[in-house]
Amino acid sequence: MQRPEAWPRPHLGVGAAAVQAGGPEPPVGGGEPTGPRLQEPSLYTIKAVFILDNDGHRLLAKYYDDTFPSMKEQMAFEKNVFNKTNRTDSEIAFFGGMTIVYKSSVDLFLYVVGSSHENELMLMSVLTCLFESLVHVLRKNVEKRWLLENMDGAFLVLDEIVDGGVILESDPQQVIQKVNFRADDSSLTEQSVAQVSLSRLILLLWSFLPWH
Repeated sequence: MQRPEAWPRPHLGVGAAAVQAGGPEPPVGGGEPTGPRLQEPSLYTIKAVFILDNDGHRLLAKYYDDTFPSMKEQMAFEKNVFNKTNRTDSEIAFFGGMTIVYKSSVDLFLYVVGSSHENELMLMSVLTCLFESLVHVLRKNVEKRWLLENMDGAFLVLDEIVDGGVILESDPQQVIQKVNFRADDSSLTEQSVAQVSLSRLILLLWSFLPWH
């Protein structure tokens, strides 16, 4: 009678082989992973937003972290970005470890800056919202002259879109509604102050009348 073949013995892993040989058992967990560590998600998506003219001069800018802590460093960064992007047809640039999306309009260049790991679509949504909101505020004249004449409105638009590097809104219709509300509220406040001042002036004049 033929003797049946034995089943192959299972392969011993490193730990099992070490224990069988009488050596120490390796630690559980195997230490730190050797692959690249993923960047933790953050709400602070935007590093900077700025608008330059067609000579690369700053018209509007806001920085939301300390990557460029001084005005000199900010201006140098803006100049370098402008030199890299003003003659290209692309909408995305990678510069200095940062992702930059940008758009030109007549004699303006609009930039949104995020870190190297940020999603370009997220940055582009901010840029699109900024541009379309400015189209409304500047009455479809998104150019240097009209921007300079409506700088307060442009800053209001930007503040409604980004606050401290956090994206608040990416819908231009919502941005315009909030900007209009703030403008109306400000007008009412100024009107109230003017009415109070007029009332005080009338009372003061009344007190000096001879028949009083």
